[in-house]
Amino acid sequence: MKLIALAAALTLASPALAQTAPAAMNTASQPGGYAPATMWANGAPQPGDRVVFHANPLTPSEAFPPPAPRAHYPLCTNGQADECIQRGSR
Repeated sequence: MKLIALAAALTLASPALAQTAPAAMNTASQPGGYAPATMWANGAPQPGDRVVFHANPLTPSEAFPPPAPRAHYPLCTNGQADECIQRGSR
C-alpha cells in the first residue's frame, strides 16, 4: 500500500518538476505567449495615436460558409449525433 501511495505522489509531482526552467535559460528569444511574433509594420502606436478598427464587410454566412452536404449519411450509433441520420427520421 505504501508503494502505491509513493507511486501516486511521484506521478502527481512529476509534471511540476518537469515545468521548472533552468535559471540561465533565455526566455526572451523563445516564441510563444501573448506577445505578437512580429511588431507592427509602422511601429507600435504611440499614446495619443488614433487607432481605427474596421468592421468585417463579410456576412457570417460568407465568412464561415457551411460545409457541402454529403452524398450519404450513415445511421447514428449510440452516443453519436454528428454526421449521421437519427433512426426513424427517414
